Amino acid sequence: MPRNDYAFSDYKSMPRVLLFEPGGSSAEVLLYGGKVVSWKNSLGEELLFMSKKASGRVPKGGISLCFPQLGNMGTMKETCSSKNHVKSLDDIPLRMSPTGNPSSVDLTLKTSSNNLNMWPRSFELRLRVSLGPDKMTIMSHIKNTDSTSFPFTISLQNYFLVSDISEVRVEGLETLDFLDNLQQGKRFTEQPDAITFDGEVDRVYTRTPGNIAIIDHKKKRTIVIRNEGLPDAELWTPWDNAPKAAVSGFADKDYKTMLSVDSGVVENPINLKPLEEWKGYQELSVISSSYCSGQLDAKTVAFYAKT
Repeated sequence: MPRNDYAFSDYKSMPRVLLFEPGGSSAEVLLYGGKVVSWKNSLGEELLFMSKKASGRVPKGGISLCFPQLGNMGTMKETCSSKNHVKSLDDIPLRMSPTGNPSSVDLTLKTSSNNLNMWPRSFELRLRVSLGPDKMTIMSHIKNTDSTSFPFTISLQNYFLVSDISEVRVEGLETLDFLDNLQQGKRFTEQPDAITFDGEVDRVYTRTPGNIAIIDHKKKRTIVIRNEGLPDAELWTPWDNAPKAAVSGFADKDYKTMLSVDSGVVENPINLKPLEEWKGYQELSVISSSYCSGQLDAKTVAFYAKT
């Protein structure tokens, strides 16, 4: 089995740590922001989308943590929109604590003069990325080390690599309320059918059940998102809206093989009192799927993903 000695290699001149697990799955995690730039299953297939477009220091895609504010919620001078003008942690170095296990890594961010300029609150953020057989778990842990309470929102932005966006369906969001960002955030209720794509989508689904299935017909595989403490899910594809893609850091044609399904706290910010702590986690699983027609119950998929 490959070893992880925490002797870093570089990704675009940025230090990264390589994770492995005995079943063959692997991941690459940047020490800047804890951004995951690669996740491969036991067959060596890449599951995350990374844009080839030059867009700042770190290319768009993968999995990024956006904290402490999304959209226009809060008091930051520069807002952190979940897709546009992102104030994620991608440019902030995190301290690594070796776990002694080649399949996981712990990263920590504490208040400093640099991030106080971004947000004038004192906090400690811990992030653990762990691999299992065809699984990856990201645990977020936030502690208020300030003398006053503060509200925050948080999002794990997941960009998945798909064969063809028009051949993908998402299940587990049926009949849920969502905020449509293409219609000034108006609230609607989803139809009782799986979601397919034939145009631009930018929605925040609220109070999700915790199991969402992304079914890729051509690749014959399903990715299941399970989470706790992250009740909202954002579904996004710019489709052929080239200006929207460019503003978000993507190339014109990236949408064809990319789908973003995020886990987060978006609609109702969390208010954390001094010394209080908050935890949330996301588990991604990939399973083979011979799905052909009809509707696949996301809870059933999630059950098999756990086995």
